[in-house]
Amino acid sequence: MNDMTPIQTSLKDWETDQEVRWCPGCGDYAILKAVQRTLPMIGADPSNTVFVSGIGCSSRFPYYVESYGFHTIHGRAPAFATGIKLANPELDVWLVTGDGDGMSIGGNHTMHVLRRNLDCQILLFNNEIYGLTKGQYSPTSRVGTSSPTSPIGSIDRPALPCAFALGAGARFVARGYDVSKDLPEVLKAAYAHKGAAFIEIFQNCIVYNKDRFDDFTAKGVASDNQIWCNDGEPLLFAKGTKGLSLDLDTLTLKVVDVAGGDWKAAGVAVHNVRNRGLAHMLVEMPFGPFPMALGVIYDDPRPTFESQVVEERAKLIAGKEPNLTKLLAKGQTWTVTEAEAAHGLMD
Repeated sequence: MNDMTPIQTSLKDWETDQEVRWCPGCGDYAILKAVQRTLPMIGADPSNTVFVSGIGCSSRFPYYVESYGFHTIHGRAPAFATGIKLANPELDVWLVTGDGDGMSIGGNHTMHVLRRNLDCQILLFNNEIYGLTKGQYSPTSRVGTSSPTSPIGSIDRPALPCAFALGAGARFVARGYDVSKDLPEVLKAAYAHKGAAFIEIFQNCIVYNKDRFDDFTAKGVASDNQIWCNDGEPLLFAKGTKGLSLDLDTLTLKVVDVAGGDWKAAGVAVHNVRNRGLAHMLVEMPFGPFPMALGVIYDDPRPTFESQVVEERAKLIAGKEPNLTKLLAKGQTWTVTEAEAAHGLMD
């Protein structure tokens, strides 16, 4: 997020004339609209905004947002985003990646952009499959996933993007899903954060992993199987009849029943976005025994990478004269006379 003067735009100002080329019913459409609706709300300026992507279905994103954009190479979008931000720290940089692009070939780049705390918004679309390359299992695919590269079921333990982000030193971690009406609020919170803001967005791949997230996003089960984390509010779900409490014997979370709305008597924990330990527990809760944690899970800013680079440069050049001739003449120098030059030529 940058300290810019908000400007007035509308949804149409962020739509391009490009044909949106995702499969009909793909969750990417909903995410695109959520982002395009959010940008006017935060007062973003198209002339100061850059979308950077790698390779994959999600990485078509820059074509469909009326701003500057870079469709880069597989897994390396964070490196490009870093260069862009260092060249012009005033730019508002959004990084779009997928579970394959960002967690496999680009895992090391994702780790470093989070560790450095570059000021950018990182949207990781997680459909738990390789969609663009025709349905192979990905780093986030669940155990037992049947695919062309795991015909009898994947045996890999899936990576948890939010846990990975926290482990890499991320200072903002959030979760949402493609068709959620609350996704724009999560995006707004990410934009307001000064530093690397990591948002995992569960996204339905209509062709290769259809309805994978229905177990917590479908209307009939959403209330019971998802918990929205709001700073300063009790961690309640199932219409307030259940909550999360800290088990002091094991220092882990547990599900408790809430009678008559008295969540304090039930020992329900209050969400604190600056509590890193709580954030780890929330993102690592096994789904099934626990609900899926969504919303802003962790938000604790620290100085950004590019601000420290700018500060370092300022210290290095303070009081110094920008004189290239002087710089070249500094150190070991010598002058060749005409006579010496002539003698050298004769030799």
